[in-house]
Amino acid sequence: MSLFISRGLCRVLSRQTAPSSILLGEHRHVVQSPWFAPVMTLKTSAPLRAEPKKKKKVDPRREQLFRERLKKKLKKMEKIPAEFIPIEDYSTPTKCLDETRVRTAPKLSFEETERRALLLKEWSRYKKEQHEAEMEAIEDALKAQTEALNELKLESEELYRAALEPDPLLLPFTREGPTYTPPIPEYEAPDGKYTDITRIYVQ
Repeated sequence: MSLFISRGLCRVLSRQTAPSSILLGEHRHVVQSPWFAPVMTLKTSAPLRAEPKKKKKVDPRREQLFRERLKKKLKKMEKIPAEFIPIEDYSTPTKCLDETRVRTAPKLSFEETERRALLLKEWSRYKKEQHEAEMEAIEDALKAQTEALNELKLESEELYRAALEPDPLLLPFTREGPTYTPPIPEYEAPDGKYTDITRIYVQ
């Protein structure tokens, strides 16, 4: 069926392209147009011919002068030693290296040094006792909590599950402790603006 249809289409197309045929002598040669090709033939588009772009002619003398300039620049750069960018974070400013600004430590007497040493030992002993008391209080609280939960579980399962749920009111916990300096009244915090004084080094 498909072969019969294709032959019929070929006949119709050959009739449509009849006006474009050329008669040469006694024999009739049909020149098919590329836009109306038969169905059975390969369909190809019209050939598009284009010339390659012509390269611009470069003057050899001009190119040689350009290379010589580059060589001269390289020689100049090799003569100049490389300048290292200083790291200001690790370099101490000169005003701090002035010997007149060096402050000598005060000389303490033997009694004062002994008193300070004994005070430091006493302070460390006090902090150790405070830490041990805090750890003991936490352990006692945990033991009491586990005992209370066990007793609650024996009484009611629902109350035990409700006690195990986390309390959302405990999360937004805020506390203000002692500060080194008292707060300044009517102090307005800066908005974050600053002046960039970073140095830019160009070699």
